[in-house]
Amino acid sequence: GLEADLDAALQERPALEIVNDTLLAGMKVVGELFGSGQMQLPFVLQSAEVMKTAVAYLEPHMEKTDEEGKGTIVLATVRGDVHDIGKNLVDIILSNNGYTVVNLGIKQPVAAIVEAAEEHRADVIGMSGLLVKSTVIMKENLQELNARGLAARYPVILGGAALTRAYVEQDLHALYEGEVRYARDAFEGLRLMDALMAVKRGVPGARLPELKQRRVPRRETAELQVTEPAGPVRSDVATDHPVPTPPFLGTRVVKGIALKEYAAWLDEDALFKGQWGLKAARTGDGPGYRELVEAEGRPRLRGWLERLHTGSLLEAAVVYGYFPCHADGDALVVLDEDGGERCRFTFPRQRRGRRLCLADFFRPKESGETDVVGFQVVTVGSRIGQATAELFAADAYRDYLELHGLSVQLAEALAEYWHARVRAELGFAGQDPEAIEDMFALKYRGARFSLGYGACPDLEDRAKIAGLLR
Repeated sequence: GLEADLDAALQERPALEIVNDTLLAGMKVVGELFGSGQMQLPFVLQSAEVMKTAVAYLEPHMEKTDEEGKGTIVLATVRGDVHDIGKNLVDIILSNNGYTVVNLGIKQPVAAIVEAAEEHRADVIGMSGLLVKSTVIMKENLQELNARGLAARYPVILGGAALTRAYVEQDLHALYEGEVRYARDAFEGLRLMDALMAVKRGVPGARLPELKQRRVPRRETAELQVTEPAGPVRSDVATDHPVPTPPFLGTRVVKGIALKEYAAWLDEDALFKGQWGLKAARTGDGPGYRELVEAEGRPRLRGWLERLHTGSLLEAAVVYGYFPCHADGDALVVLDEDGGERCRFTFPRQRRGRRLCLADFFRPKESGETDVVGFQVVTVGSRIGQATAELFAADAYRDYLELHGLSVQLAEALAEYWHARVRAELGFAGQDPEAIEDMFALKYRGARFSLGYGACPDLEDRAKIAGLLR
């Protein structure tokens, strides 16, 4: 009935008035939900779909005007980072609130961002990234804007999982010669964009939010000086477990893995809370998390899994392999067939406590024994990514959010499933806990680590794994 309602409204009022009222009504609903603690991201995106549909229907009835738009922002995921869901949610919220959004996509160098900002006469630049390394890239990008004399011209909004408000609004704000602010989510991005545009246009009383102050001032020197112990620094990790015997050495490719094989490893909480944005209301008036899971989460998950199966959108595949190795201090050395060094991974060591290092979990070189290490790379294929992009382009915002999040968690489920296969092939899967939650909590032998985390932070090591697995 939306089109009929709009047709009736057009008989009485100009289209531009109806568009403005539609946007204002949408912002009011979102604001009320956000303030009351009742907001659920999937429902906000459904509201955005209605707003987008209404505006698109009314556009042909609107008179062309030279009036300045609400404002323009260039959005980009920074160089080296492929994560775009957060950036695209910002795109949805801002564009549905009257802003012009130039979304450049992923892996964008600063030169491309500046070029787009100048071409589209942008008012603001927004940069996003999930990786820890992306925080460094953002800092370099701000320095480049300084060097080009563009800082005063372009306020910057930064967002991403690895950022903190204090890092952006203290460290980076001190570095950048213009305004830079942190947006925790798309809704804060909207509030910042409103404030930046109001300040730019000289709206009386307009001002930016206060900068976040650190609770504890940063010290130039560490408060606690850690003294390196004399002598060997290896941890107390045991060295007498029998070395497992792999079923083969080298690599294998496995294709055509059925969804039912790995769907059981899906982490539902990570999907519903982290990816789909379902959460309990902050007040006692709304449904609890478990109610939302039963009413919204699981029914939609079943529907999506059926669509993925019938639509043949998944192309699950694995490349994995076993390699001879030994530890050399803080390094894991992968060996070739003749026992020579093929490549090495150097890991950090804890500075206190047990002083753990990943290398300690393999036989040391001086033992004379050869150990074994496994590596794996998994994929759910490219079709699901294409389908997700099509949903975004079609303004099917809730479906876009859900399919993107599900594809991420299915890739994690496939990695967990194949890792269980690896433990079985090495002969100690019988030590796995029964509860899937205990698996997610790493309560098992033979842990799987992804590069980029504290125990193995060097993302450049991905190239070595790609080379080993060919």
